[in-house]
Amino acid sequence: MAEPGEWTGTIGRVVLGATKGEGGTRSVQYCIGGSRDLPFLPDEAPCGRRPLIALEICDDPALWPAVVKEYIGALADDPAAWAREAERTFGADLVRLHLTSTHRRQAPDLDTVGKTVEAVLAATTLPLIIEGSGDPALDSEVFRRCGEAGAGERLLLGTAEADRYRSIAAAALAYGHAVIAQSPIDINLAKQMNILLREIGVPADRIVIDPYTGALGYGFEYSYSVMERIRYAALMGDTDLAMPVLSAAPDSLTVKEVRDAPPAERQERALSWEFHAAFPAAVAGADIVCVRHPLSVKRLRDACAALTPGGKGTPVQGGG
Repeated sequence: MAEPGEWTGTIGRVVLGATKGEGGTRSVQYCIGGSRDLPFLPDEAPCGRRPLIALEICDDPALWPAVVKEYIGALADDPAAWAREAERTFGADLVRLHLTSTHRRQAPDLDTVGKTVEAVLAATTLPLIIEGSGDPALDSEVFRRCGEAGAGERLLLGTAEADRYRSIAAAALAYGHAVIAQSPIDINLAKQMNILLREIGVPADRIVIDPYTGALGYGFEYSYSVMERIRYAALMGDTDLAMPVLSAAPDSLTVKEVRDAPPAERQERALSWEFHAAFPAAVAGADIVCVRHPLSVKRLRDACAALTPGGKGTPVQGGG
């Protein structure tokens, strides 16, 4: 294996968000990827980059972790207000909207889904990640509505998987968005997913890898290993894996250790459990790290800044 500093590959770049000058309404545009070394090393290029932090929100709080709902109160019932606070109060770099209303057994109101996306886009100026139904029978229309509602904003749409990727790819190509390619903690399946997307026309500079991240004590150690292997393979020249990586451990706030914690300790236990999956994921090479508890944003930002050369921890902005 090549030693750090001797890599031959470069992580590809993906641009998220479109500012007014590019036909969108976002206040910032992020260019993720571009690294030629392992994370947090002084010689990493571009130097000084830290991972972007996305705060996850949803449109149906019945399906969201209780510790988050307890902390944010009435915001849980208003995704637009929640997104606004993600930017103004909690300091997130991105907002990740989960359309959990489409996960219920009864058919969702797709007109409402489109309006929710529009309302969230109007409430925050941050680039937006959108997670759809997860149901192949609904995906085509859900992603069409999302793609259309965010046309020109260069969204990141999720999630493409081996058995459901054509509809999300179609929406991304039709409306100018990027795609999350998820595989179940397996480097070979991650590579295959990227190949499948490129074969149907999604360019490499619009693909972000999600290798799936288990919660701490529930598969995270294996997830970390796979993220490292993906980064190593890309830096050694494997262009099929040379895409930026997104990490989210969605079960961190619902594991038994959090659920069974004494009430006085539950919030801190939740924060600790989420942080100790999010921060190591950044060390393993994740370009975007997603969290659900608002207080995890600052904790993660501070930890990443402490490891960033110069201590600044400023994400690269702009379309370059």
